[in-house]
This record gives sequence, structure tokens and C-alpha cells, in this order.
Amino acid sequence: MAKSPQIIHNNITSNTTIWSTWGIRSSFQVLTVILFALVICALYFSQDHGSGSSMSPSSSPSLEIHSVVRDTMEEIQMMPRCDYFSGKWVYDNETYPLYKEKECSFMSDQLACEKFGRKDLSYQYWRWQPYHCDLPRFNATALLEKLRNKRLVYVGDSLNRGQWISMICLVDSSIPSSLKSMQTNGSLSIFKAIEYNATIEFYWAPMLIESNSDDPVKHRVPERIVRTQAIEKHARHWTNADFLVFDSYLWWKRPFMKVLWGSFESSDGIYKEIEMLKGYEMALRTWSDWLEIHVNHSKTQVFWMSMSPTHERSEDWGGVRGLNCYNETQAIQKKDFWGSGSDPNMMRLVEAEIENLNEKGLNIQILNITQLSEYRKEGHPSIHRKQWEPLTDEQLSNPGGYADCIHWCLPGVPDTWNEILYTYIYSSL
Repeated sequence: MAKSPQIIHNNITSNTTIWSTWGIRSSFQVLTVILFALVICALYFSQDHGSGSSMSPSSSPSLEIHSVVRDTMEEIQMMPRCDYFSGKWVYDNETYPLYKEKECSFMSDQLACEKFGRKDLSYQYWRWQPYHCDLPRFNATALLEKLRNKRLVYVGDSLNRGQWISMICLVDSSIPSSLKSMQTNGSLSIFKAIEYNATIEFYWAPMLIESNSDDPVKHRVPERIVRTQAIEKHARHWTNADFLVFDSYLWWKRPFMKVLWGSFESSDGIYKEIEMLKGYEMALRTWSDWLEIHVNHSKTQVFWMSMSPTHERSEDWGGVRGLNCYNETQAIQKKDFWGSGSDPNMMRLVEAEIENLNEKGLNIQILNITQLSEYRKEGHPSIHRKQWEPLTDEQLSNPGGYADCIHWCLPGVPDTWNEILYTYIYSSL
């Protein structure tokens, strides 16, 4: 926001008043002429030569884009500091959804609920309303300008991948098809907005540290094994990112975890089964140590997404025992509802590690999306997604048994996560 110019008063003697006044008046007149000439030149080139200009948007952004960026910056800066995570869901079928499922070029079949037969589309029309402020409206052009010549990298599991796809869908319609690309190389997928030289990336690392589930396609294994002190194989792909968005919960949710000291390739490694929370704490410490040493504290903005809740036990919200999110069409209205699918102990470990990093000068923002997502039991794909293997007759006879109550339909809840992330990114330096 522009500050009002300060007027500096100086005490001058009567002998120098006339000369100083003349000097000020002359300087002002010269500046006026220069500014007037610049305005004329700007209007001339933007109006008379704008349509025929050969300059690329990256080298000469239009006045319209500057206006969008300026307006967005002013909107966010003028907002009072607000708790974006405390609020309620408001049904809004006038301004939501922010995009259409079938119009997103990179939609995932795992999240395309309408495509796979869901008839009730009310899950697309809920808008998150903080209690004490309004969430800034997502503006794709403004975000892309903020990301010009930068990397936004999501790191984590399939929930973070869903949020990454949501962000791509949010900006997709603002970019001509010839000026965007998608490239996947192993665990790293890169969406590029070519005219902005901006990338929105996803890196598959469900445990953050190395594990036997690191293959982005074949990662379902009967016994999960982690190397809690090894992260470099993954982390070298995040180096020099400007914005990092992490999550890691879902793949840890089991009572015990097998830890390997050594490498997967070596036959003399030492294996030990430990309590999950202890292994999770060890992994977070390795992640934290890497960030402290390798991340540019003045350049990189780091975010941690809090736990995405599951809705696998309908008794949590007063439903029939043994059922889940299957056939749910309404959001939960009970204020501060908290289901059994979210683990406060894991979240406390994350908070402690991040507090430690903040004290060391690395600013990490936790985006606490757990509570706002708890209300949305109807927002999951349930049975309305691509099934990677043919369903058996037994499964078909009991749809609730294979319902996905973990991931989220798009458009849907992850769009709100990204609206909040967008606000934090735009308010950063």
C-alpha cells in the first residue's frame, strides 16, 4: 500500500528563502514535465502499439496485469490480520465452484467425482467463511504474476497431490493451451506456465524421508519400511524452490513402523520395529535439519499443511455404526466437530518441530486446515472415482466397503486450502 508522502519542514534564513523557493519550484517543474512525458509515452505504447507489440508478457507486462496485481496486493494488505481457519461453511452456488471439473485440462480420475457418476454436486458449492474477515477471492493472474520466474513445490502424499491438482485447475483456464505444459519424471511432476516462467510442482514423498513406498506408482507394500535419517534423495529436488508446501500424515497412521539403519540395497542393514510416533518424530527431525541447513531463510517460504481428516466412521457424527462417508450429501453443522480420523499427537509433534525451526530463524507457516475440513464428510469421492482394479461381485454388493473417504472431490475442499495458501503467498515478500 502506498504511503502518504511525508512533508519535511526546514528552518531557512530570509537571505536564502527566495533562492531555495526558486530551486524547489524549478525542480518541481522539471519533474512535472518528465512525469507528463512518461505518461504520454505509456499511453502511446499501450494504446497505439499494444496490439502489434512483439514483446512477450514476461518482458513487458500489460497495464491490465499490473492493475490486477496492484488491486490484489491492496486487497490483501488492507485486510486485518485474521484467523482464516476459524469459521463456517456457507452454501454459495453463485460464485462457486471456482472452475468446472470437465474444463480442467489436468484433472485426476481419482478426484473427478462428477465424471464417475456422482449426481449430487452440492459439494462444489460450499464457500469457507472465516468468522472475523473475508477470505480474498482467488485471482489466477495475480498468483501467476507472483510466481513469475519462481517455483511452487508441493511435497508429500496423494492428499498433497490432490491439492497440487486443485491449484493447477485454479490457474488452468487463465493460461492458453499453447503456453502451458506438464512433465513427469519419476517422483517429480512439473506444471509450467511458460509465459511466466513459473512452475507448480509436485514431488511424491509420502513419508518425507526415504521409504519402500517411494515409487510414485507402485507404492502399496505389505510392510512399510522407512529410513528415518535419509532424506537427501528426495530433498535435492526441492532445493532452490521459492515456496514449499509439505504434508505427511496418512502413510504413518499405523501403531508400529519398521525402521532401517543402512540402505535398501545393502544386505547388512539393521531393522527395528518402533512405535509410530517415535518414528514420525525421528523423520520430522531429519526433515527439520535439512531445512535448517539447505533452505535459503530469506528467499524460501515454507508451509506445512495440517492433517487432512478422514470420515470412515459415521458414528463420529451421529450416524449408524459401521458405515462411513458413502452416500453422505450434507456437511456436518456441529461447531468444532472433531472426528476419530485426526491424530492430535502427530500434529503436536509437527508444531513442536516447526516452533524449533522458527526460533532458529526459518519462518514456517502451519496452514491448519484440519478443523475446517472435518465438517465436510460429504466431500470425499466415496465410490465416484476410477477404480484401478476391477471390482469383485462381493465389493459391488457392499459399496461402502470400497468407498474412498480419505481423498477429496474436485472442485471441492482442497480449493479452499489453496485459497488460504494463495493469501499467504501473496502477502509474503
